[in-house]
Amino acid sequence: MEDYETLLLLNAISVKEPSLLRQLKSKLQKDFSSLSPREILRVLEKKENMDRKKWREYFDLEKEKKVLEREKIRVVPFYSEEFPALLREIPSPPILLYIKGKLPPRPWKSIAIVGARNPSPYGRFTAERLSRDLSSRGITIVSGMARGIDTHAHRSALKAGGITLAVLGSGLLHPYPAENRPLMDEISGAGAVISEYPLFTPPWRYNFPRRNRIISGLSAGVVVVEARRRSGALITAALSLEQGREIFAVPGKIDSPLSEGTNQLIQEGAKLVRNWEDVWSEFSHVWGAGEEKSRKEANVALKLSPEAEKILRVMDEAPLHLDEISRLAEISSQRIYTYIMELAFKEKVKELPGKFYLKI
Repeated sequence: MEDYETLLLLNAISVKEPSLLRQLKSKLQKDFSSLSPREILRVLEKKENMDRKKWREYFDLEKEKKVLEREKIRVVPFYSEEFPALLREIPSPPILLYIKGKLPPRPWKSIAIVGARNPSPYGRFTAERLSRDLSSRGITIVSGMARGIDTHAHRSALKAGGITLAVLGSGLLHPYPAENRPLMDEISGAGAVISEYPLFTPPWRYNFPRRNRIISGLSAGVVVVEARRRSGALITAALSLEQGREIFAVPGKIDSPLSEGTNQLIQEGAKLVRNWEDVWSEFSHVWGAGEEKSRKEANVALKLSPEAEKILRVMDEAPLHLDEISRLAEISSQRIYTYIMELAFKEKVKELPGKFYLKI
């Protein structure tokens, strides 16, 4: 039991006070993993910047153990056979993972999809389509459960009946954003929600760059769908490069701030992604043929919003300009693009040059 408690305590120190962990290592003559929690705290209390009362406010070992059991959250240490093999390979793997749910049986068949918090309709539908097409072929979708691209990637994988992993930048009992708690429950039922942070860790800003190394570490490659020039998605891409992972980027409009990051990645050598085949082709020697494993999503894909159905009714065999579609369908120019992208995503219309669309 003390080994388990020591591991929890050492992990809490490593993510909250990494400098203290380094000092602890240098002060001790024996392997710190053999220390009891009491011995660790005794050494730490001797440091000027260690306030035991303040530390307990951040991490209470007894409370942590009780909540783990109550919430059915597992702790998987780095030396466990269950610890993901891909993640163990990265330069600084986490000491342990808190896991709610079940890890996929084939960890090498996984792709991360990340991107902007406030994506355009183009970015949203592209993320959904890539996630759907890859997950329906047995690929696990990894992301960070953030607003925007992450959320759309997770939801699309779930709709396709696939597996998705969410890696949090906070504790599992303090999910961020809070409105995604229902999504977290869905993900844990069809995949897993993962964090290296103690259960009640708030979503501090500095947690997220550190979290991103786990997103890329769990994946064979990272697809970036819309990213500004300075964004968390680009941090994930940089980490994936350090880890020897493949980097993919979806191209965007040259005058859009949301495409500056992705277009830059392509300039620097990331593979341009138009569809799921562009991702699959890089791993076909490992993944095999890209045949759909599930048709569960097919019926969902056919269900259109009332506005999208109205657009289809006003279109005929000739291409129509977006403004004309807006006029005929009596849908404002501010809203029409959302429904056109829905139809394009579900392969009901085809985009032509000059904002013309063809019913297919």
